Amino acid sequence: MRITQGTFSFLPDLTDAQIRAQVEYCLANGWAIGIEYTDDPHPRNTFWDMFGNPMFDAHDAAAIMMEVKACRDTFPQRYIRVTAFDSTHGTESVVLSFIVNRPDAEPGFRLIRTEEPGRTLRYSIESYAVQAHPEGARY
Repeated sequence: MRITQGTFSFLPDLTDAQIRAQVEYCLANGWAIGIEYTDDPHPRNTFWDMFGNPMFDAHDAAAIMMEVKACRDTFPQRYIRVTAFDSTHGTESVVLSFIVNRPDAEPGFRLIRTEEPGRTLRYSIESYAVQAHPEGARY
């Protein structure tokens, strides 16, 4: 199962040259770059682990690409994404994010069906990564 989150997620994986072009675009707009990783790509898991500090003062795409490479070397079997943060008044939010690394085998999700009173059915999804290693046992 291929996880589709963030910008470009429905396209084939970006090459390093394409990632660098996107990083240059972000820097040209004055956005701060952050690199994050996780083993649980659930759509509601918006708080991935940071790899280092956000690079508010970086102005060179090469430095950011070195950090992406270091994160890939450290966590080769994790999802890694690049985020761009716009700190201008009125926005102050992540304006762009895209996955730059995926594990060899993407775990996917399972559908959970819960029957409740009044013939109500509720559905939710759970990552197989969380099922294999519950909270507190994954780190």
